Amino acid sequence: MQRYKILHRTYYNFSGAVTLGPHHLRLRPREDYDLHIESLSLKLTPPATLLWHRDVEGNSVATATFDVPANQLAVESEVIIQQYNEAPLDFLVADYAVAYPFTYQPDDRIMLLPYMAYPEQNTKDRLTEWMKNFWKPEETIQTYTLLQRLGTHINQTLSYRVREEPGVQTVGQTLEYGTGSCRDFALLFMEAARCLGLASRFVSGYLHAPPSATDYGATHAWAEVYLPGAGWKGFDPTGGTMAGTDHIAVAVARLPESVPPIEGSFVGPPGSTLHVGVWVTKCE
Repeated sequence: MQRYKILHRTYYNFSGAVTLGPHHLRLRPREDYDLHIESLSLKLTPPATLLWHRDVEGNSVATATFDVPANQLAVESEVIIQQYNEAPLDFLVADYAVAYPFTYQPDDRIMLLPYMAYPEQNTKDRLTEWMKNFWKPEETIQTYTLLQRLGTHINQTLSYRVREEPGVQTVGQTLEYGTGSCRDFALLFMEAARCLGLASRFVSGYLHAPPSATDYGATHAWAEVYLPGAGWKGFDPTGGTMAGTDHIAVAVARLPESVPPIEGSFVGPPGSTLHVGVWVTKCE
């Protein structure tokens, strides 16, 4: 078991006093058999009333409502977690799904259909052609090996680029540019997996990285694929690896735009600036 402290600070500075609408915060990691929350502190300035709920995906969402105008909104989340996912390859796939292709069981398929939706036809055709670079349909292959190849191919043939602008590139843009952020690579992996007939979803969270002068961890994104017998398993195409101890999931969704860490509105003078800092460190 490894303990991590996650400090996530967000500051919105407005050009004048504004009235803040409700804000939805997705900052609490997803608790599971392999991740336990030891403590959590969430501070907002100006003060807010918080109401927690779980959305349709089971993500924890805090809705903040404000009573006073403000020139700045500050959100500071500090979480200590216990991470038990130290052997991400320690799983068994159901016999019928070991070799690709396979068909999900009827009851599972009913639940998984939203995560299997093909992209629009032009994108599907482009992805099908692109995947021939690392796998030919006539090749006998294990399901896990195919997914591993997909992640490795993205990691080795595309260049990572930090993108400050909001949103996610389309699959076509990522392949055309040859570059992308972690969220762009996660969407590419997810859409490719769906073209293979596999259920896949988007994951946003945090990544613990070896400390450097400028990097003590970051928000991160990757994808999960549903493997019968093993459940939802994470694949990180940015690193070309499976999601493991250093990956801390906060929210999952069918669509990447559904799970921003913070979303909300304000009424007042136009213009604002955003500053975000994230630190993910190991605890003794």
